[in-house]
Amino acid sequence: MFFRRFTLIVAVFMSLALGAPLLGHEGHDHDSVPVSPAQTNAARLEASSAAFELLAVRQNGELTIWLDRFETNEPVTNAAIEVETPVGPQTASPSADGVYRLAAPWAEKSGSYDLIFTVVAGGNVDILTGMLRTPEPVPAPKALRPPQTGYAILAAGLGGLTLGAFFAIFLRRRPLVLAPALGLLALAAFGAARLFAHEGHDHGGEAVVLLPEAPDRAQALPDGSVFLPKATQRVLFVRTALGRDETFAKRVELPGRVIPDPNGAGLVQASAVGRLSPPPGGFPRLGTKVHTGEVLAYVSTPFLAIDQSTMHQQQGDLDQQISIIERRISRYETLAKTGAVAAVTLDEARLELEGLRNKRASLDRAKREPEALRAPIDGLIATANAVAGQVVDVNAIIFQIIDPKRLFVEALSFDSATPADSASARSPDGHELELAFIGAGLADRNQAAALQFAIKGAPTGLRPGQFITVLAQTGAVLSGLAASRVSVVRRSNGENVVYTHDAAERFRSVVVRTQPLDAERVLIVSGLEPGKRIVTQAAELLNQVR
Repeated sequence: MFFRRFTLIVAVFMSLALGAPLLGHEGHDHDSVPVSPAQTNAARLEASSAAFELLAVRQNGELTIWLDRFETNEPVTNAAIEVETPVGPQTASPSADGVYRLAAPWAEKSGSYDLIFTVVAGGNVDILTGMLRTPEPVPAPKALRPPQTGYAILAAGLGGLTLGAFFAIFLRRRPLVLAPALGLLALAAFGAARLFAHEGHDHGGEAVVLLPEAPDRAQALPDGSVFLPKATQRVLFVRTALGRDETFAKRVELPGRVIPDPNGAGLVQASAVGRLSPPPGGFPRLGTKVHTGEVLAYVSTPFLAIDQSTMHQQQGDLDQQISIIERRISRYETLAKTGAVAAVTLDEARLELEGLRNKRASLDRAKREPEALRAPIDGLIATANAVAGQVVDVNAIIFQIIDPKRLFVEALSFDSATPADSASARSPDGHELELAFIGAGLADRNQAAALQFAIKGAPTGLRPGQFITVLAQTGAVLSGLAASRVSVVRRSNGENVVYTHDAAERFRSVVVRTQPLDAERVLIVSGLEPGKRIVTQAAELLNQVR
């Protein structure tokens, strides 16, 4: 009976000991969980004027100052900055990367500091004021000690229980009461502090360690804006422009392509079927500059059997006639000495003989000499289809020569309105071309009218057949904000947005509606108010910040 009761008591203590970890309460999970450091930003001060925008950041016991142009966000690298600090006036020292630094041990203490910045740059003198608020240091969270496990508590309980049973049997006094009492006493003495710990007790004597300031990083904020540190702005080359409401002539986008000037292009073709052969030095290669009259290739006309028979017959007839005339001239020369034949008759016979000999020689040349293909204009070889031994057909294009400085643009317009003289084009690589309207065709081409424009100046990087976008001016007038084309980015949902520079390190996306203005700009007709600073470079990179 005693043994069974003893076994029951042991089982109860084991269940209590194994359930000890469940007694942990709020703030004590009794497990070694890694603690992530808090994400904090350094103390900051912002100040701006019509000319400058200044940002001061407390970092590692010094004040880092970023000075930019207010409208363009361009760094000012040649400025002199004097700061009125709590310890007196100090001068910031410039660094190679366009950042100014100032020793600020006084900013290590928490509090608010009124600072006055006197900026002298490029003949401009400006005074900027602001307040630097330094927060209280944030203590690092202390890691919890691993608590005693249920197995340690089980060992303590079983040890006390065994000791109590031993003394109970040895003393033979109330064994079923004394044994559990001693076991519970040992359990309480060993693990009570761990099992019933409450908030505010860290179970150890760890020292308080202050976290260092976490580095700033670009991130999208909950309100939809983007936080971009100044250091990142310098790396991404972020630039802005002030949006102003202006009036512009409306322009329409037309699909176009580059074509050669008819007076600055030429074709080299064969007039008869023949076999190509290269001139001395070989065929000209693509891009080779040629001059008018330069021989580019030869075409040797082959003779068929019937042609050769006809030629042999003509040669025989000519040889016979030449022989007859030669004998006649020989007789005339003998008779002319006696006066029986007039000198005129002898001269006519000689002229007839010369004509027959020329015909005979031309037949020989036609069989031997090939046709020379010459360049019709000065220019560059744009197309070359010449191969030695190739048989070409009549009017086959062997070479195409184009003057690269004389190019036209042909566009298709589905509108009946004729564009004004002013027009521009945007090449695939983003360059702007100035165009002059030449004329419009009367015949429809796929329900559109062909418009031709001349490219002003000497175009570079263009080739015939290249597709470009033509922006032709119309008589209508529009008002809005002009912005660079790269300022407008498209979201995944199809909306067009621009980013505005609202603060030194904060940008906000605005949904806008645009119309084409010219090859490099668009017109924002709605969605944005005048006076906002619009990001003109790196807007696509800002759109990728998450």
